[in-house]
Amino acid sequence: MPIFLLIRHAETDYNKKSRIASRLPGVHLNHTGKQQAQLLADKLATAPIKAIHSSPLERAIETAEPLARALNLEIVPNPGLLETDCGDWQGQSVKKLHRQKIWQSVQLHPSTFHFPGGEWIGACQHRMVQVLETLRPCYSPQDLVACFSHSDPIKQLVAYYLGLPLDNFQRLSIDLASITALQITEAGTRLFMLNYNPGFSGEFFQHPKTGKRRSASKS
Repeated sequence: MPIFLLIRHAETDYNKKSRIASRLPGVHLNHTGKQQAQLLADKLATAPIKAIHSSPLERAIETAEPLARALNLEIVPNPGLLETDCGDWQGQSVKKLHRQKIWQSVQLHPSTFHFPGGEWIGACQHRMVQVLETLRPCYSPQDLVACFSHSDPIKQLVAYYLGLPLDNFQRLSIDLASITALQITEAGTRLFMLNYNPGFSGEFFQHPKTGKRRSASKS
């Protein structure tokens, strides 16, 4: 069965400002996001990718475009790869929502959480699984298939194939413009790569004020 490259879209101003874009139309990559998308294309330009599938949202399509040009492939829009429908939370700031009691539900017990006016998280996971289960018989075992999607749907998908309870999917990290490689076979699942960031430069390990490297934990 093929190896799926699960790629999160690159940066938008909604990400930069910590606002929930969800399925709002007209959310495009910002300058940094365009650079990230090009870097992804540069990293994957020689990979034997056979097809590119993408969430129909602009930010996902725009992230996929440089790679599609480099490989001379068409982007296949796939509604199953859409972002979670956050309903009434669309456009709101994470900081504002964090103050609400309901925020703890989506963080601690997501398997039972239904976004107000939107989607049940379990339904989101199910449609993501259906995408891969539909696609995998269409390709050979040595093929690479790129799927551009969004953070939580990718985390939920990985959790499913690794056998993690849905309530634990938030323990995974999927950064902007990151690559996760997953192979699903009749014999089981192999996670070859999780949250690989082509633009990683070590900032996470630096002190936010001094720029010095963070000391290792003593515990």
